[in-house]
Amino acid sequence: MEVIMMDVGLIGWRGMVGTVLLQRMREEDDFKHLNAHFYSTSNPGGEAPKEDSGNGVLKDAFDIKTLKKMDMILTCQGGDYTQKVYPELRKTGWKGYWIDAASTLRGEDSSVLVLDPINSNQIEKGLSEGKKDFVGANCTVSLMLMGLGDLFKKDLVEWTTAMTYQAASGAGVNHMKELLKQMHFLSGKVNEGIDKRDIFDVDQAINKAFLEKDFPQEFFGYPLAANLLPWIDTEVEKGQSREESKAYLETNKILGFKNKIPVDSTCVRVGALRCHSQALTIKLKKNIPIDEIEGMIKDSHEWITLVPNKKEETLKQLTPVNVSGKLQIYTGRVRKMLMGDQYLNAFTLGDQLLWGAAEPLRRILRKLLI
Repeated sequence: MEVIMMDVGLIGWRGMVGTVLLQRMREEDDFKHLNAHFYSTSNPGGEAPKEDSGNGVLKDAFDIKTLKKMDMILTCQGGDYTQKVYPELRKTGWKGYWIDAASTLRGEDSSVLVLDPINSNQIEKGLSEGKKDFVGANCTVSLMLMGLGDLFKKDLVEWTTAMTYQAASGAGVNHMKELLKQMHFLSGKVNEGIDKRDIFDVDQAINKAFLEKDFPQEFFGYPLAANLLPWIDTEVEKGQSREESKAYLETNKILGFKNKIPVDSTCVRVGALRCHSQALTIKLKKNIPIDEIEGMIKDSHEWITLVPNKKEETLKQLTPVNVSGKLQIYTGRVRKMLMGDQYLNAFTLGDQLLWGAAEPLRRILRKLLI
């Protein structure tokens, strides 16, 4: 029997998330299950990747007529693209699947936030209801839920607050490069004879370097190297940043909770290149022995690594240097807090370009194809 494969339009495949997604699709041999059509917002007519099922030429990502021919569109192009193209395409009567990494559609009733294996039940529910918009969730929210799994799925959390430590790459390619440029700039000011220099002289030289007019800060607007930035994204109501406001809204939507649990956070940009981490304070609904908690975390899914709450194991495993580029989510520092038996401390860490962005999109794509 002949298998009819879906025509899938791929947009934003050259950015950070798109590049990682393409890599994962190749690793998992996803292209053999679809007819891939590569689009571009800036270079239509250019050469398409080898997996292109058309004539090997990039299509125009703003051409509604060609987009309408697709059974499915997967975009990592960003919110501006979604805001412009999505409503125009739907107005034509297009009934295809829209898979999106951007935040634009996350709050819409028509969308399902995807984080399989955490919310496979919500994904199935959305499919049974005929929903066609499947959207990746916020990276830190996704990594938190992947790191604590069954504690949330089994509705054992009364509330939680997270202190996030988010890598430069979470802001984009230019920001990641700018962090490296800042490091290089500072190094050039103090490297010569540093072992013989008084450390306070070095400290002063660094502080003066931050103030120089050619210090690279076009994208962050402030130094990130040898520094941290305790605000991410724009200001919203209640004193939160936009990044912080996503924690409550998206956690509850991912899990499909009608009785919403309070989730708050303080989001901080740090000088890591890749991987987001977060320190969590969790109020449990009841006292659960620590060994049972650890068992639930370990058994949540196959991509989790529980790090023993010991100094050596923590410093060896629970760091961006160790986790970068890995599919595994690392959870550690799990312990009861002095505030009482229902209070839990935990630290989760994952590559935000994988489970925080590309991998949930790849998994819903594969689910819809097969």
